[in-house]
Amino acid sequence: MAAVIRRFFIASMFMWIAPIAILFAFNHNFLPGSVHLSPYSMTLLSGFLAVISVNIVIAFYIYMAMKEPLDKHEPDPTFLADAKASVSHSTSGPAASSKYINKQE
Repeated sequence: MAAVIRRFFIASMFMWIAPIAILFAFNHNFLPGSVHLSPYSMTLLSGFLAVISVNIVIAFYIYMAMKEPLDKHEPDPTFLADAKASVSHSTSGPAASSKYINKQE
């Protein structure tokens, strides 16, 4: 569970850092060629690249989540037993459905 939280935290940090770094680099002329752009073009290009960087981070996070093994995460056996008991209890017969109908009225 700690690895999942760590990956989420790192992806969230990159979703903040990447666009801010791109906007900062454009506004302070750290990128070659950005000096020759008009302010309007610089704003459009920096904003577009900032949005693209966030989408790249999201795509990378999705890729990392899909790359995890499926059998790695096993549900808690007591939770499964309680859930099965709850489902079988709620669908056990007409008495359960009549309770539900009476509650709605």
